[in-house]
Amino acid sequence: MSRTVTIEPVTRIEGHARITLQLGDSGQVEDAKFHLTQFRGFEKFCEGRPYREMPALTARTCGICPVSHIIASNKACDHLLSVSIPPTAEKLRRIMNLAQLTQSHALSFFHLSSPDLLMGWDADPVSRNIFGVMRQHPDLAKDGIRLRQIGQTIIETLGGKKIHPTWVVPGGVSEPLTQEKRDAILKLLPEALEIAKRTYAFFKTLVPKFKDEADHFGTMPTLFLSLVTPKGNLEHYDGVLRVKDAQGNILEDMVPPWEYERLIGEAVEDFSYMKFPYYKAQGYPKGIYRVGPLARLNNANACGTPYADVALAEFHMLQDSAPVASSFHYHYARLVEIIYAIEMMERLLNDPTILDSRVRARARSNRYEGIGVAEAPRGTLMHHYRIDDDGLITWVDLIIATGHNNLAMNQSIRQVADTYVDGNNLQEGMLNRVEAVIRCYDPCLSCASHAFGQMPLSIELKDPAGHVVDTLKRG
Repeated sequence: MSRTVTIEPVTRIEGHARITLQLGDSGQVEDAKFHLTQFRGFEKFCEGRPYREMPALTARTCGICPVSHIIASNKACDHLLSVSIPPTAEKLRRIMNLAQLTQSHALSFFHLSSPDLLMGWDADPVSRNIFGVMRQHPDLAKDGIRLRQIGQTIIETLGGKKIHPTWVVPGGVSEPLTQEKRDAILKLLPEALEIAKRTYAFFKTLVPKFKDEADHFGTMPTLFLSLVTPKGNLEHYDGVLRVKDAQGNILEDMVPPWEYERLIGEAVEDFSYMKFPYYKAQGYPKGIYRVGPLARLNNANACGTPYADVALAEFHMLQDSAPVASSFHYHYARLVEIIYAIEMMERLLNDPTILDSRVRARARSNRYEGIGVAEAPRGTLMHHYRIDDDGLITWVDLIIATGHNNLAMNQSIRQVADTYVDGNNLQEGMLNRVEAVIRCYDPCLSCASHAFGQMPLSIELKDPAGHVVDTLKRG
């Protein structure tokens, strides 16, 4: 008898989701779907707002990665202003972005994924969590908490607060960095680097124990998309777009971010509030690609910092030929990126121009369309705005890092379910493995909820007095 197995909620992720597995008469998996179950609607309700409000508005999609939206949104606003921000302002934005990458990757690895890696997929769920890690591996848990604290402290030092800082503004940043703040941040970095290197060395000893998972956790052939520097190196703030295929061939290179629409299309399915981006040249759904730390390391020729370059070379040794295919190795890639972020923050803070007072270019809007692209911890983040003569938003498209991975996440849960789930003898550990492959991608679902696919036929938007001001219709 056929039946549906529902995993709800999907645990140890950011946001709300469920997974459904369709089992056939003999208990085999016939289909698997990943459902984003919350609707946010930012693309629609931002219409009519002044474009200068967009960084603060869009940052509210998330409390975990608000800096990513602040960066991408302000870059879109820079584009609307038609300005090049001062070089020091760009360096300061980079530091804040790297601090967020550090704290976010630490959250993913230590708090959300390490319970599976340290205790096993079949461990009792009562202890298979961060509190269990604290009891059984207290030193590692302390390292995770401290590393995240350091990243958040750097954000607070620069921006005035840890969540939703308003220091990054259209045209640059609102105030220069003081020597006192620079020295305070620099003082934190040696400890952060030691934690990152220690954790990386420890994780390398775990990797051989998970060969079976590495062979079955999202190993399907896909493309990889990310920003790279003009030299093809690792990049998180600016750069150009690169697309590689599963064999390592470069399909697209040196593509300016504002030409992203030439590469990427967006589809909608009726089972999720998350859009399904795809590579246009291969069509939907064949144009599946992945973004995030795995894609960035696969696409990068080098990191450009000493320890991270050594770790990158070891990352490429995970597979006989690049690129590394298994989504299980997102964990490995995150640890490499943490090392890079800390090394790069130190380099930027020691730049002799980092205390320059010229940190903002001022202008009014000088074009009707602005595009901002940056690398969020989870992958390439795209903000695209159109405005009218009064500077009011008329149209918004947000392609969120997690959204890029939507096709890949759906294929990954099917692969894991096919490998581990026995419908005639269901065990909790089997279903935990299905959840765990989603954790590899570290999805931020609050950010990624923008599709109308799962909406009712219409939703009425009302003002505070209860009057209908607009109706959103599907189709």
